Amino acid sequence: MNILIAGGTGFLGAALTEHFRKEDHTVEILTRKATHPYHVLWDGRSLDTWTEAIERCDVLINLCGKSVDCRYTKVNKEAILQSRITTTDLLSSAVAKAKNPPQVFINASSATIYIHAENNPMTETSGIIGDDFSMNVCKRWEECFFKNELHNTRQVAIRTSIVLATKHGAFPKLKWATLLGMGGHYGNGNQMVSWIHINDFCAAVSFIITSKHIEGAINITAPKPISNQVFMKYLRSSLKVPFGFSPGKLLLEFGCFMTRTETELLLKSRWVIPERLLKNGFRFKYPEITAALSQL
Repeated sequence: MNILIAGGTGFLGAALTEHFRKEDHTVEILTRKATHPYHVLWDGRSLDTWTEAIERCDVLINLCGKSVDCRYTKVNKEAILQSRITTTDLLSSAVAKAKNPPQVFINASSATIYIHAENNPMTETSGIIGDDFSMNVCKRWEECFFKNELHNTRQVAIRTSIVLATKHGAFPKLKWATLLGMGGHYGNGNQMVSWIHINDFCAAVSFIITSKHIEGAINITAPKPISNQVFMKYLRSSLKVPFGFSPGKLLLEFGCFMTRTETELLLKSRWVIPERLLKNGFRFKYPEITAALSQL
């Protein structure tokens, strides 16, 4: 297949590019800085010659969006929202106008769309979507994506949990914090951690592409979330670190202020289950956190 990825130079985009090429697919990337032959230059704001790439792709994947690993100032909040809405709306317009539209359009979303849940799991059918900044960003993101039905293109929003990989994302930060003695639980440690190994993330996206009946929103997360306390315990064990200091909420708030990020990234309880993936027969290579951490 010909696969076009917007935001493909980031962590997840690079992983998907490598994954798809190993499967002998052709990959092009929409980017603001074209440095390789397979890069297609665009500004992310207006329809231009880059839309020719839409005409020749079988699959379109949009991963664009400002990182949420920042302080939620008024300026950053607006940038987080608009970086998602603008590109999603632009790509949808390009697909709608295409003479030869892609067969499937996969748009990023987040498992953060669900409420803080410590007592019950969130599935696509039973999950509760709440009302705060992060959840509202996700809601507006998906509303923008699904507002115009693309009759010749299947639309899928992937609600992705924390993706664990060796060199990028949350895992390297948690690893080094643990090695430095800060690998205890965060807050009370009861918050659930929904996670997925990078290899399973890429395999799940491939599965969605080839499963032509799958459309709408779908959770991309391992089937066995665990509490932060248990997660950190297994991480310490895998790194052979016997002890880890456990910072409380107040200390975390101070630390996050100093490092210009938000405690929500550590303290929100994401108890998310991949109900639709499981019911459709997707098999996880790393369903258990112990096997995932061992491989990483």
